[in-house]
Amino acid sequence: MKILIKDTNLLTMTQENNTIKGDIAIEGNIIKFIGDIPEEFKPDKVIDGKDKLAMPGLVNSHTHIAMSLFRNYADDLPLWSWLTEKIWPLEEKLTPEYCYWGSMLSIVEMIKSGTTCFADMYFFMDETAKAIEQSGIRASICRGLIGDKENGLEKLEANRELYKKWHRGANERINVMVGPHAPYTCDDYYLKKTIELARELNTGLHIHLSESAKEVKDSYDALGKSPIEHVNDLGLFDGHTLAAHCVHLSDRDIEIISEKNVNIANNPGSNLKLGNGFAEVDKLLKRGINVALGTDGSSSNNNLNMFEEINLAAIINKGINQDPISVSAYTALEMATKNGAKALMLENEVGTIEVGKKADIVLIDLNKPHFYPRHNLISAMAYSAQASDVDTVIVDGKILMESYEFKTLDVEKIMFNASRCANELIKL
Repeated sequence: MKILIKDTNLLTMTQENNTIKGDIAIEGNIIKFIGDIPEEFKPDKVIDGKDKLAMPGLVNSHTHIAMSLFRNYADDLPLWSWLTEKIWPLEEKLTPEYCYWGSMLSIVEMIKSGTTCFADMYFFMDETAKAIEQSGIRASICRGLIGDKENGLEKLEANRELYKKWHRGANERINVMVGPHAPYTCDDYYLKKTIELARELNTGLHIHLSESAKEVKDSYDALGKSPIEHVNDLGLFDGHTLAAHCVHLSDRDIEIISEKNVNIANNPGSNLKLGNGFAEVDKLLKRGINVALGTDGSSSNNNLNMFEEINLAAIINKGINQDPISVSAYTALEMATKNGAKALMLENEVGTIEVGKKADIVLIDLNKPHFYPRHNLISAMAYSAQASDVDTVIVDGKILMESYEFKTLDVEKIMFNASRCANELIKL
């Protein structure tokens, strides 16, 4: 199919502080032309881009989408109480069906709010992969791995099978990583096994690191070193690593992360809500570290709204650093687009609007009071935009939502079934 987005404002994310006026031509799943479109390009569909802004689809670099079933269930609790007393007991009762409908619910939420690609680590990932395939969204997924020398080896095999079945599946919209949960839930033997598996599959590792002060203190008490130093000594950073959170980092930790080219998924909303603090994003970026943005699961956030994360990344860094130019609007948008694509090993496919890249594009409806006057559309996307401003979503050249209307999913059916599953789960 050939699609022409005509007369739009265009934020390509390829050069700082610049938007242009022009057209975008899509052929199949690829961006064919930008700007002046050759007369010989005959579109099957024309989308009016007037009063809209076209930008790369947002990349949610860390979440657990089936946890939408736990939304608003366990709030205003410390991280460890939240995990051990509320979340982990419920997770023991999860079934493939529950994870399928929880995944579907989150995918609806992400599409509606402009996310076209996400990184997910959880359970029953075959069901999440089916939801991704059916919905048309793009994702990097992994089986959440918890284990030690005696237990958990079957989960490693499940991650291997997930890779064999789904990697580059669904028209190359699905990629698979290896997902050790964290150093405090995986012993050294098990972590080394995950590293070996990632090396065998030639893929990346997705892991939680240094999320809370307690985690870091426990690591120093037990090992005499930080979680970052510990996994580095094990060789975990020798391949591509996506490290979620990284809130509590020493200067030595930052040095290691920089030297090893570790990708960080910053989750400002979740970190703030769980009282875990706020990562030193500005300091990390100035060291040349690739920092992406994520929401974490919607049980700890409690939404998957990447525009909210963009806003938090831009404004809270300014307040913490007492510096109004810390993490600019454009930098926050980079974190949610091109940086996220790089963290997911997809920088050659998505994250910017460029000729030859996959057509993952969202259109923002600018005909809203909070976008007037239109002095600076880049600032508007970071400081004014709302998730509800997303008008149209295209992934892999396919229109998933147009003029706020879903084209591939029965939203009412999904919300009904997700609610049913959540209610059953809580009563078990």
